[in-house]
Amino acid sequence: MTVLIEAVGLQKQFGEIKAVDGISLKVTKGEVLGFLGPNGAGKSTTMKMITGFLEPDSGRASICGVDVFDAPKRAKRMFGYLPEGAPAYGEMTPRSFLTFIAEIRGYRGAEIASRVAGSVERAGLEPVIDQVIDTLSKGYKRRVGLAQAILHDPPVLIMDEPTDGLDPNQKHHVRQLITDMAADKAIIISTHILEEVEAVCSRAVVINKGVIVADGTADDLMQRMHYHGAVSLKVIADRADAAIRALSSASGVARVETVGKPNGYTLLRAIPRQKTMSAAEVAAVLRAQNIPVDELYVERGRLDEVFRQITMPQDGGHNA
Repeated sequence: MTVLIEAVGLQKQFGEIKAVDGISLKVTKGEVLGFLGPNGAGKSTTMKMITGFLEPDSGRASICGVDVFDAPKRAKRMFGYLPEGAPAYGEMTPRSFLTFIAEIRGYRGAEIASRVAGSVERAGLEPVIDQVIDTLSKGYKRRVGLAQAILHDPPVLIMDEPTDGLDPNQKHHVRQLITDMAADKAIIISTHILEEVEAVCSRAVVINKGVIVADGTADDLMQRMHYHGAVSLKVIADRADAAIRALSSASGVARVETVGKPNGYTLLRAIPRQKTMSAAEVAAVLRAQNIPVDELYVERGRLDEVFRQITMPQDGGHNA
């Protein structure tokens, strides 16, 4: 696979604070990488170094094989960057700002109008195209920033919180745009919105205190939760003990947990010996003992819980 983004051993320190401590990663063509971490983890600092806007204390970064520090102009032609806050010239309109960006990118004549029109359409800026940027909502300002990032149709996109400030419809539009562009690009998205990882990202990297603490698909991360693949069920409280005994004796069940006792019912969770277990297996065990079940479903790990587990190890640790 073609590696379009590469970072090797990036380090950055501000005074006594080590913001980034030896981060290395590769992103290939067709990959959408979700870049996650708590506030202050080093996400924005890493992205600024990958794009060449901040020089690392050590390490290197390249875009499409071009070192961003040895050949910054060549490298910057090959990526679009949506930085934190989506800065723009507030006195301009989206049309004049994007025209300016097109000129800076080296386009001339009819190509400028074509590039501007294409990015405006893809970012959904038509309703505000001639409105002063300072008067736009936060969501539209974000979309102006997105439009400038994709104006030259680069092979690499690096975006810091691309859906920040967008309403649900706008978020859907931007996520669909990212999905549509993904096939022939390498994309990094820094986000706090964990549902975005499941919606658009083919892979996720989680950093904490300047180091990578997890790297995998959303499903890989969710499997870190001990109950991923477990079968949860709801039974009448006076049949709970019988259900626990029946399930505990089943060959595919490692253990049974009591999750709660709401309104005369007991919520149980059957943890499988292997990674997953079918709901049909659990239902068959209970049916054989004439134990009625109100609800039955297979659990999936939740990204928010995984995120807390791997960034706050004192509250569960990596082995929870």
